[in-house]
Amino acid sequence: MTVRLTLVPPAVNDALREVRFDDDGPLDPAGLARAEALATAPDPAVRAYASPSARCLGTARALGLRAEPVTGLAGCAMGRWRGRTLGEVAATEEAALAVWLSDPEAAPHGGESLRDLRVRVGAWLDALLEGSGRVTAVVEPDVVRAATVHALGVPDATAWRLDVRPLTAVHLSGRGGRWNLRAGEPLTG
Repeated sequence: MTVRLTLVPPAVNDALREVRFDDDGPLDPAGLARAEALATAPDPAVRAYASPSARCLGTARALGLRAEPVTGLAGCAMGRWRGRTLGEVAATEEAALAVWLSDPEAAPHGGESLRDLRVRVGAWLDALLEGSGRVTAVVEPDVVRAATVHALGVPDATAWRLDVRPLTAVHLSGRGGRWNLRAGEPLTG
């Protein structure tokens, strides 16, 4: 039994464009139009899931997927940094930001650590191995990173080295307790 999972990061919205920790804003008109143009890319017949954020659910709908929101696929809880840009945090909490970027167990923002995110997403990913078939999940970029790190069994800090672009496809195939990766294909409509 093989699971074929396609992870799709959401279309662009203001938070992604501004390098801002998500504040659950919707897709912007350009992001929505881009996702709608790709509506034939994912197979709508597969099981579909989404991070519960407005941008992921909006992207899934625009792609023509009937995605079930999954709390376990939420983006990293960013505590007091939620809604702030990376530049704003760097200007006011430079040392805390440096710790967060260098230590996967740190959560100086009062939210969730990178390791906690990977463990949470990894539990969802491992539960998929109990079944088979095709699955598509429209998820936050940090969830794509966490799933990839977990699937490959690499150190959590590796997540910072993964560039995840909007509306691309990261493919994981899994069976027998292990995953294989095929990364970064553009969606085509």
